[in-house]
Amino acid sequence: MRFPLPEAVDPDVGANSLQSYQLSPNKHFSLAVQSRANGIRVPELVLEHGLDREEEALHHLVLTASDGGDPLRSGTVLISVTVFDANDNAPVFTLPEYRVSVPENLPVGTQLLTVTATDRDEGANGEVTYSFRKLPDTQLSKFQLNKNTGEIKISENLDYEETDFYEIEIQAEDGGAYLATAKVLITVEDVNDNSPEVTITSLFSPLTEDSPLGTVIALLNVHDLDSGQNGQVTCSISRNLPFKLEKSIDSYYRLVTQRALDREQISSYNITVTATDGGSPPLSTETHFTLQVADINDNPPTFSHISYSTYIPENNPRGASIFSVTALDPDSKMNAQVIYSLAEDNVQGVPLSAYISINSDTGVLYALRSFDYEQFRDLQVQVTATDSGDPPLSSNVSVNLFILDQNDNIPEILYPALPTDGSTGVELAPRSAEPGYLVTKVVAVDRDSGQNAWLSYRLLKASEPGLFAVGLHTGEVRTARALLDRDALKQSLVVAVQDHGQPPLSATVTLTVAVADSIPDVLADLDSMKAPADPDASGLTLYLVVAVAAVSCVFLAFVIVLLALRLRRWHASRLLPAVGGGLVGVGASPFVGVDGVRAFLQTYSHEVSLTADSRESHVIFPQPNYADTLISHESCERKDPLSLLDDSKFPIEDTPLVPQAPPNTDWRFSQAQRPGTSGSQNGDETGTWPNNQFDTEMLQAMILASASEAADGSSTLGGGAGTMGLSARYGPQFTLQHVPDYRQNVYIPGSNATLTNAAGKRDGKAPAGGNGNKKKSGKKEKK
Repeated sequence: MRFPLPEAVDPDVGANSLQSYQLSPNKHFSLAVQSRANGIRVPELVLEHGLDREEEALHHLVLTASDGGDPLRSGTVLISVTVFDANDNAPVFTLPEYRVSVPENLPVGTQLLTVTATDRDEGANGEVTYSFRKLPDTQLSKFQLNKNTGEIKISENLDYEETDFYEIEIQAEDGGAYLATAKVLITVEDVNDNSPEVTITSLFSPLTEDSPLGTVIALLNVHDLDSGQNGQVTCSISRNLPFKLEKSIDSYYRLVTQRALDREQISSYNITVTATDGGSPPLSTETHFTLQVADINDNPPTFSHISYSTYIPENNPRGASIFSVTALDPDSKMNAQVIYSLAEDNVQGVPLSAYISINSDTGVLYALRSFDYEQFRDLQVQVTATDSGDPPLSSNVSVNLFILDQNDNIPEILYPALPTDGSTGVELAPRSAEPGYLVTKVVAVDRDSGQNAWLSYRLLKASEPGLFAVGLHTGEVRTARALLDRDALKQSLVVAVQDHGQPPLSATVTLTVAVADSIPDVLADLDSMKAPADPDASGLTLYLVVAVAAVSCVFLAFVIVLLALRLRRWHASRLLPAVGGGLVGVGASPFVGVDGVRAFLQTYSHEVSLTADSRESHVIFPQPNYADTLISHESCERKDPLSLLDDSKFPIEDTPLVPQAPPNTDWRFSQAQRPGTSGSQNGDETGTWPNNQFDTEMLQAMILASASEAADGSSTLGGGAGTMGLSARYGPQFTLQHVPDYRQNVYIPGSNATLTNAAGKRDGKAPAGGNGNKKKSGKKEKK
């Protein structure tokens, strides 16, 4: 390509004018001279080689014109060649690949890196713009590229667990059609931003409490989305649980039993599994689940006590609840349902089920019959508690039922007893007897026990007041003063025996005492008392007939009046309960005897049951077999309010009967009041109560032995063994049939001396010396 240059002018002519042009040397341009027709030479600049603006944008040339004269003259001109840019260069990145590593927790908007591409052109040809090339939409939303500066920023949070590496291609484009590309490699570094995850794949609940050690309870899968140390997870549970975690394959754990389970102690477990990774700082996750422990029947019912004791008053109502036992079973549901039953047993040959029953559901014991303390004093019952498990378990407990005595038996008078053979008995008191002379002794027992059997004696009525006295605790009848000639031949005494129960019960006996030295003296006194023979026997007979008729009429009238009163009281009781009242005194038993000694000695015994708090008294007229029969309980329930105390009235407050209280523990005796058998204190009114069973049984044995000898035909009423040492004054005969066996609860007040000793002291001779009385006793026995 040629570029014309300016011409040089030389005014000389000829050889001295312009002759040549010369260009400074360079590699791109050369000089060409064109001669025109007019002879003018025109210089041209010829481009020999291509220009590159990026290498040299401006060229400086010197054009020299020379003439031909001498000296040679020349002229120069400076030529500046400016090379204009052309878009002949593509953009070029500084690096073919850009690599960067960033943590995944960089905030949005953080600049990751800047890519740079250059273009050697200038102007619009050298302006470069940046853009993503073939980038997926998922990655396009993660990054932001500045098209002018090439800065790459985060537009969304990076997640290593989602994508840990990004490869991005970026292109740079100039203003023309030239492009350049480069790769950007972004590596996302893991950050411990994920907690471990625990998944329960299997749970075996409920678990029976008898499961063996090592039983698998649960299978757990542990996973952490982080990598490396951040993804290494360890699991643990509380150390106080009877379980342990064992590592299985890969990321699996299994929870197994380490100790024996007991549902009765802990019925369910709240298990917490803690999973911790190895990051810094470490992250952990807790997983909770509940394990139920299933019950098995491994506990029998248990009672709160080893044995039970309860006290039941006798004469209890049938069907009454007497006690309750409770057994607890720590098992659950059917294994804890307790059924109560009684063990089979016999009580005095009768099945226990006839006396006691139990509610199988509640354990309440019921009395099926009324208990009698005199029949048996205690019952031992075995209660069995059985649960409803499979197999059932049971346990036993002993229940001791103690029967408490009530004062339901009146004192039984053993001596003197009414004879059964039709004969009569009389006690003899010699007229020469000194004060304190032992005339006879009342012997009584009470089938009750304790204070209900403590007996006291007192003299209710005497035909000669002040002549005789009765020992309060011994029952000994002694003379209170010396006998006088004016004292009647026959003395009648009414002695009451009372126990100390609540309310007290009593019985009475009538004693006939003949004041004479011997039986012949009694007969002689009777003969002297007979009226002299009247010659007019017919007149006397008439008087007797009239007297008997008059007495019969009076008796009949009395019976009619009595029946009328009874009917009136019965009618009044039907309309309105009786209120108030007193006891009408009734005279003592009459002595009937006008014909012979037998009639004179005939007496009537009255048995009276008195209560200290009752308005009504009960009078019992025994039958001839009184000596052989104990006073029945029903005999105390008669309604005739009669009194044998005196001819005067004894108002007694009407108070209902109350149950017997336990024996008073405040009953005390002094050292001098030693327990023992009766007869040792010789009429001492301050005798003691026997509280020693040995003394009672010893006296009972002596009574039985003496009574057995009395049954022998060779024995007499004298001081021999057959009369128990009571001598002839203690008639009638005291045989074995008159002495029931009360060794279990007989209390005969007195001292340790025997009745024989008492009799010996009274008579002033040895008990065995009874030969001198054989005649008297023979006469008495005959009569």
